[in-house]
Amino acid sequence: MRQSDISVIFDMDGTIFDTERLVLDCWEQVGERHGIPGIREVFMQCIGTNNVRTQEIVYEHYGNDFPYEKFRGESSVLFHEIAGTQGIPVKPGAAELLKYLSEEKVPLGLASSTRLAVVTQELQEAGLYDYFHVVVGGDLLKNSKPAPDIYMMTCRRMGALPENTYAVEDSYNGIRSAHSACLRPIMVPDLMPATEEMRNLSVAVFEDLFQVKEYFETILG
Repeated sequence: MRQSDISVIFDMDGTIFDTERLVLDCWEQVGERHGIPGIREVFMQCIGTNNVRTQEIVYEHYGNDFPYEKFRGESSVLFHEIAGTQGIPVKPGAAELLKYLSEEKVPLGLASSTRLAVVTQELQEAGLYDYFHVVVGGDLLKNSKPAPDIYMMTCRRMGALPENTYAVEDSYNGIRSAHSACLRPIMVPDLMPATEEMRNLSVAVFEDLFQVKEYFETILG
């Protein structure tokens, strides 16, 4: 593989934006409000999945009579209230990494389980949207991460070979998805630590995006 052949696809929540902690906090607040036990454990299983799969996981734990749409709606309102006043924090090193790869003419894609409209809005508001050649949201596919579909679609739209493409991810489901699609996963753990499985599935594990930038500087010379 020539250095000039590589592409990089990023996850968004927990990778570019520090949103997972905020969403977890909202879930826990709504859960406490309604006396719902075990919210944190359920949330951890949902990280990296789209809304359809998240709903399935919630029903698996609480039963099909769980008022998911009401719970999701209250959590969403709380999230947007907080984000509207405090903003959505960008992960340290994200802007620097995207700028560097863009200057090196590396094609960049984004594969997020979040709805495309939300992904587009949040990237635009952060001034990061124009770095990406292709942006794919979770509502464009039936199968969520950890299925390989979203990475396969993003590679096709980019015209990138999966085996020459790196995937920067924070979640277990994301790493499994990228690996299943034959990409080269890089894990930057957020809420969940890198397990032995994650290290085996990843080409590298780093503490932050500054280290990822150093890694690509070595690759690209």
